[in-house]
Amino acid sequence: MRLIGKSVHITAMLLLMMLTFVSLSASGEGHYAANKITEWQMQWNKSLGDTGLEVPDGDQGAWFNSGTANPAGDLPDGLSSAWTRIQLPAFHYVSPAVYIEKLYALHIKVFVEDRLVLEGDRSYIKDNYSLLVPLRGEDNGKTMYIWTSTLQDRIGIKDSIVIGEHSELIRNFVKNGLIDVILGGSFIFVALVLFMCGFFLDREHFSIAVSLSIVIAATGILAITYSPFIYTFYSQYGALSIIFLDLGLLSLLPALTFLFEKIFGSGRFAIIRRFRIFQTAYSAFCILCLIINTLADNRFVEFYYFVSTTVIGFIMIAQFVLLIACVIFFSLKKNKDAITFAIGFGTAALTGVAELVWYYINNGDYDLFYWKWALVVFILSLIVILGRRLALNHRQVVKYSRELELFNNELQRSEKMEIISELAASVAHEVRNPLQVTRGFLQLLSEKASGSEEQYLSMALSELDRAANIITDFLTFAKPEFEQISILNVREEFKHIESIMLPLCHLNGGKMLMQAGEGLWVKGNSSKFKQAFINIIKNSIESLGDEGTIQMIAYGVGDYVYIHIQDDGEGMDSEVLNRLGEPYFSNKTKGTGLGLMVTFRIIEAMAGEIRFESQKGAGTESVTTLPLAKPPEGSGSL
Repeated sequence: MRLIGKSVHITAMLLLMMLTFVSLSASGEGHYAANKITEWQMQWNKSLGDTGLEVPDGDQGAWFNSGTANPAGDLPDGLSSAWTRIQLPAFHYVSPAVYIEKLYALHIKVFVEDRLVLEGDRSYIKDNYSLLVPLRGEDNGKTMYIWTSTLQDRIGIKDSIVIGEHSELIRNFVKNGLIDVILGGSFIFVALVLFMCGFFLDREHFSIAVSLSIVIAATGILAITYSPFIYTFYSQYGALSIIFLDLGLLSLLPALTFLFEKIFGSGRFAIIRRFRIFQTAYSAFCILCLIINTLADNRFVEFYYFVSTTVIGFIMIAQFVLLIACVIFFSLKKNKDAITFAIGFGTAALTGVAELVWYYINNGDYDLFYWKWALVVFILSLIVILGRRLALNHRQVVKYSRELELFNNELQRSEKMEIISELAASVAHEVRNPLQVTRGFLQLLSEKASGSEEQYLSMALSELDRAANIITDFLTFAKPEFEQISILNVREEFKHIESIMLPLCHLNGGKMLMQAGEGLWVKGNSSKFKQAFINIIKNSIESLGDEGTIQMIAYGVGDYVYIHIQDDGEGMDSEVLNRLGEPYFSNKTKGTGLGLMVTFRIIEAMAGEIRFESQKGAGTESVTTLPLAKPPEGSGSL
């Protein structure tokens, strides 16, 4: 669990670094004087044989105005290339350059007048270019021509054109998409840490951690491979990036549904599980199509683009709608995990659905952008859910450990009691008869003795009586079953106990208070019942010191009778409290420990429980729980 906490901390630190990077990027803009070109001209290439080798004449072709306020739109049917003409303004830069942040094409050629200054060609379907075109000082006021060719519907310059110093423009050129690479790398690192931590979890949480790792890693791969930074500076790996982009998306969707299923279940009619199986099968089908298209040198690229992009988009929308509906359902049931999931997934899903809808409305002329930041919120919510579940599981383990320790202590105590009870029964029977015979002879001798002999014999008889009482306690402990069982009125029994113990309490400077409700009946033996509580009250009296109060409280709740014996005596520390009831343990100088041991056995024989609460210097309280019995006939109780 500490490792999970560290991964969360690392995630937060990486996000902080990315936000710092964004703020520094924003603060670095505007430090140079640059010219923006917002209008240009375009013409569609009517000739299918035009490969951009020759710059068209100024009046050749049907030029039309275009720009940021007047986009050219999609390519007409049957055409695949276009020319863009840009009139460069007058400039006085030492190292001039033109920066175009976004241009759609697969093959481009950039000319200044008839001089070729830049060429790019991609054999893979990634038509988002970011261009930084260096110029010469003599290019001042000349015309720039850009030839673009594509296999898709969108083409041409998307955003405004900036002309300025090369050393200043290169900053934006390098930073374009770099934040996506940093974000994706952070995700992959966090996924790796989380995956390694998963091996320290149980089977249930391991599957959740692994699926969450796949979701985070796939998101990181998507962020990196979707970034224009990769295709701008590492275009030689563009085809490989496209493959990883598809693999990331095809693994993200079923892993996300599986994670949702593990957290919230299969849903009604097992709809989540069925949808997850469908997604897994469709992802496997798309991966098979990817392999075939790659081995066939992209001869089936149009079909593969349809199944892996168009169809997947509609599946994603269906998945988001389904999971949002399930999250709302669970949230209404006040499921904390569902509420956390709703915040994160709701942000990601609504953002994703909105961007996908906008993508299709614009016929693909839109680059998805906000989804990656929405996924940051979603992944953080998933980590919070996993951390909360681990924390809850840790608390349950601690709780079960404590209960196991209590059960283990109780088992050890029961085993000790069983051994001692057998030993006590055998010893008591063997020793009691010789003691009785010895007492009889001593009593005869004491009748004829006089002076000091009579005193010594009296002391011997007293000690024999004390030994007999100990043996009686041993027998009670060894055999707590009652010869005569009856229905006892707790209030009447406590009146008898109070009358017996009150003189002893007064002699020790204390007082006794009794609060016992009517209609409290328990099943047991009257003498044993009195013996058990006399032992407790006697210990309370001995703990009072010069003065104090003992309260006897009895009441009924449900099917049980609760009896409290409270005193404000010297109390006990936790070490002594934990050993109460152990054989031969006593915190009194002359105590044998048998009194409370017998009390525990009597209460246990009555199918009850007894526990003690105490604090040094604040007194002690015993709480005894006994089953409530039906009142005897003729008692007048209901």
